[in-house]
Amino acid sequence: MTTEPAAPTDPAIAALTFDEAFAELRTAVAELEAGGLSLEDTIARTERAVALQRHCERLLGEAELRVKQLISRPGGGLETRDISAEDATDA
Repeated sequence: MTTEPAAPTDPAIAALTFDEAFAELRTAVAELEAGGLSLEDTIARTERAVALQRHCERLLGEAELRVKQLISRPGGGLETRDISAEDATDA
């Protein structure tokens, strides 16, 4: 499996929240699936969709780092600690 180098992010895409980027990605995919676009429009929509998908993945990765897990403490108290999804235990 190869990893592609990270392409510079379009500042307009970088400014989008996850919900905004995901909504635009869904719209782009629907337009591509519907067909009827010129070759140039198809390429442009595909490039933007890929950039939006990468942005969404980056935002999800950042959110994953902020996931908190409740841990039982002696005496019955609870505390939270930051963990990644890989470190999370099934409850």
